[in-house]
Parts: sequence; C-alpha cells; structure tokens
Amino acid sequence: MTTAHWSIVDTFLGPFTAVADSDGAVLAAGWTDDLAALLEVVSPSLRPTEPRRRNDLGEVTDAVAAYHQGDLGAVDAVPVRQSSGPFLTHAWDVLRKVPPGEPISYTAFADLAGRPGAVRAAASACARNAAALFVPCHRILRTDGTLGGFRWGLDLKRSLLTHETP
Repeated sequence: MTTAHWSIVDTFLGPFTAVADSDGAVLAAGWTDDLAALLEVVSPSLRPTEPRRRNDLGEVTDAVAAYHQGDLGAVDAVPVRQSSGPFLTHAWDVLRKVPPGEPISYTAFADLAGRPGAVRAAASACARNAAALFVPCHRILRTDGTLGGFRWGLDLKRSLLTHETP
C-alpha cells in the first residue's frame, strides 16, 4: 500500500486524527494532530508512503464525531486493519468486543483472548494498538482497577472511561 487518507476531527477531548486506506479501513487513529507520530505505530507492511489529507473520511469521520457526541457504538462497524502475529491480531479483534462502560482487567482480557496466562502479551496488544478508539484498549485496566498505561495519556483514558459510564 502506498496511499492512504487522513483527517482531523475536533472533539471535546482534543484533535483526533484517523488514517484510513482506500477501502475505508482504519490503519491508525488517536487524539493527536501529529500525523508522523501516528504513522510510526502502523505496521511497516501497512504504513502508507503517500498519506493524503482530506477534510472528511466519510464513515470514519462520522463515527468519530458520533462517538464523541455520545453514540458510543458508532465506531463498532468501522473496519480496522492492523498487522502482526496471530495472537496480537486476535487480541485486537477481542478488544473490539469489550463494551463501553464495562472495562475489564488485563487478566480478564488475556482470558477472553484464549491465553489466560499471557497477561503481558495482552498488555502488549494494548500498547501496540495503532487504531485507538476503534480498537478500544482504553477499556482495559490493571487488576486493582487502576488505569495502567495509555499512549494518549492517563487523563485522556480517564475521560474516555467517564464518557462511557452510563
């Protein structure tokens, strides 16, 4: 892949940038306006060499705006494309099934991913997730209920969890 499109949406949590390939699948996303920082987390096999800015990415932009306005399921149907080994790829799919307002621990996430003893691998799936929001790694907490890490900062993670609390 050489070309992809990107766009920035202003949200109540700050600028949100999404990068999508030609078929609309999200390659990367996060609360930043720094495209270069976002692209560096995309798998080299998927990283676009010619990212082109657009004002609107259609379904992706609509979903980001709707989520931030309170439609917490708006991002669920948007396709995501990430590349890694079998466990991480599976773990990212599992993350998409963790419902808003129902955060789980890294231990529970490892169990859901079919590898109960692989808590560190589950944490790695969160850390290596390039498609924040669409693959909601912010919904994973430490066993004691504390926030743990988040690429976009713990204040933002806390805000997302509050936004998703019924």
